[in-house]
Amino acid sequence: MTPHPLNRRQFVHRAAAASVGFTGLGRLLEQPLQGNWLRELADPGYGPLQADPQKVVDLPEGFSYTVLSIAGETMTDGLLVPGKHDGMGAIPGPGGTTILIRNHEISPGHRCIGPFDPELAGLVKVKQDLIYDIGKTATGEPAPSRGGCTRLVYDTQANEGTGALVSHELALVGTEHNCAGGITPHGTWLSCEESIVGPTVDKPWQQPHGYVFEVPATPGGGLVKPVPIVPMGRMNHEAVAIDARTGIVYLTEDRNDGCLYRFIPESSHRYLEGGRLEALAITGTRQVDTRHWEDPDPTPVGHSLPVRWIPLEDVDSADDSLRYQAWEKGAARFARGEGMWPGKDEIYFACTTGGTNQRGQIWRYRPADPSVEGTPMERIAPSGRLELVAEPNDASIVEHADNLTVAPWGDLIVCEDGTEDQFLLGVTPTGQFYKFGRNAMNRSEFAGATFSPDASTLFVNIQNPGLTLAIRGPWRT
Repeated sequence: MTPHPLNRRQFVHRAAAASVGFTGLGRLLEQPLQGNWLRELADPGYGPLQADPQKVVDLPEGFSYTVLSIAGETMTDGLLVPGKHDGMGAIPGPGGTTILIRNHEISPGHRCIGPFDPELAGLVKVKQDLIYDIGKTATGEPAPSRGGCTRLVYDTQANEGTGALVSHELALVGTEHNCAGGITPHGTWLSCEESIVGPTVDKPWQQPHGYVFEVPATPGGGLVKPVPIVPMGRMNHEAVAIDARTGIVYLTEDRNDGCLYRFIPESSHRYLEGGRLEALAITGTRQVDTRHWEDPDPTPVGHSLPVRWIPLEDVDSADDSLRYQAWEKGAARFARGEGMWPGKDEIYFACTTGGTNQRGQIWRYRPADPSVEGTPMERIAPSGRLELVAEPNDASIVEHADNLTVAPWGDLIVCEDGTEDQFLLGVTPTGQFYKFGRNAMNRSEFAGATFSPDASTLFVNIQNPGLTLAIRGPWRT
C-alpha cells in the first residue's frame, strides 16, 4: 500500500484557498481597537466555544473531536508513541485514507515518553543503522536521540464518517527536537530539527544536528534511512513550504534574530543532490529588522516590500552562525520564524515574538513569476514581495502565533504558543480573528494543525501530555 503523490495540480489546488483574500486584513488591523473588539472577534467564526465535559478541547457548537493517538500507546510496530507532538502534514493515502506524518520535539532531558521506553527495551525492535544518532552515555551504553516522526494512517470515512485510526508506526528516529516541517509536491514530509547540538565528547550526541530530513509517506514503510539534507543548512530549523510552480523550498528559523531562507534544489524531487541556500533581504537597503521591537518606523500592516536574495556559502555552520553570515551580507532579520504554509502563489509564515509588543506577526511572501524566481532574471525583472499581513500587538487577539495552516475555505488556522490559555485561532479573508478552539486540559501549546485531503477533518496536537485530535463539524465550503 503506497501513498498517492500530490501532482502539481493537486498541490496547487490544495494551496489555492489561501489566495482568497486577506486583502482587508491590513486595513482592519490598522484601525484603532474599539471597546467592542472582543465581541466582534467571535462573529466571523463558528460561534462561542462550548465547555468540553471531558476537559480536553472546547469547540463551537456542532463540532466534535476524537483523540486518535496518545503518547505512550503501543503502535502497530510494537514501539511506543513518543511524546511532545508537534508539526504535522497530511498526505492523500490509498482508498481515500489520510497519511499523517507527525513530528516529536524531543531532546535529552525532556521528561516525556520515547519510542524505545521503558529503559530502551524497544531498541531490539529496530536496526541501529536506522537510528540517526545512537548516542553514548559516559559508560559507553547507547543513548539514542528520541526525536523524529511517526507515520499514521487515518480513515476519515470509517465508523459512519466519524473516522478511525488504521495504523501508526515510527518513521524517523535519532534526530533532535523535530519541530515543524512541510509536505512536498511529491508526497513526502520534510522534518526539521530545531537544534544545532553535537557531536560532543562529554554529551550523548555522536552526530551533528540541525538539519532537514525527508520522510516518505508509505504506510507500513517503517523507519527511513536518516540522511540529513546538508545543503538546506544547519540551523534552528522550524518549518518549510514549497512553491509547487518552481520547486523552491522556503524555510523559517526559530531564533529571535533569525532569517528567512530559500533553497533552490538541483532537482525538485531529490534534495540530497544539492542546491543553493539563500537569505531574504529587502531591495534597496541592508539589514532590515522586521521585528519592530524598537523600530520608530515599523512596516505598516498591508504594506509590501520588494525583496532580493543573498547567496550563502558556509551553510553547514557548526557554530550556529548561519544567520549572522546572512545578516552581515545584508539580510533581513525576523523574530522567531515558526509555522509556514503555502497558499496559491504565496507563502504564509508566523513570527512568534514579532511586533512592538512581541505578541506575534503573520507575513506573506509572494514569489516573483515562476520564470523569474530563483533565476538570474531576478536582477532585472520584478522581484518577489514581502507583506506584513498581521501584527495585532494584543494578547487578547493572538499570543505568540506558531504553527499555521490554510483551511479549505480560505481562512488561516493558527496555533498559539503563549503563557495563558492556549487557543486555535482563525483569520478570515476579510482580516478578522476568531477563536475556534481552547485547550481545556492545561496550558500546553496547540501544534501541527493540518486538514485531511478530503477537507472533512482538522488534525491538531496538544503537545503535552502528547495527543492528536481529529476534529469534525460543519466547516464552511
